[in-house]
Amino acid sequence: MGDDRHGIPSAPAAGATAVAPAPGRSWREQDGVHIDVRGLDPPGPMVAILRLIDAAAPDAAVIVHHDRDPQMLYPELAERGWAAIRVAAPEGEVRLKLHRP
Repeated sequence: MGDDRHGIPSAPAAGATAVAPAPGRSWREQDGVHIDVRGLDPPGPMVAILRLIDAAAPDAAVIVHHDRDPQMLYPELAERGWAAIRVAAPEGEVRLKLHRP
């Protein structure tokens, strides 16, 4: 995986073996910037997510990989002009797509 100009690792090249990212790690895929906060103790997930969206481009999509529904995150997103929708995820994972409406 290489780093793009924003310091976010890009997706592995076709045929490359992807290694599961460490908690709080972010990477770029075709559908947006992903961040995996599973396994982090509160408030780590919220801090990592807010730090990422505060630095995101205006048209960015952020995909959050979480192990629970982050109820305390939603008011913080709204305050910053972001919305969240839940998207399909493997069992045991909550996945959200964050975007600016």
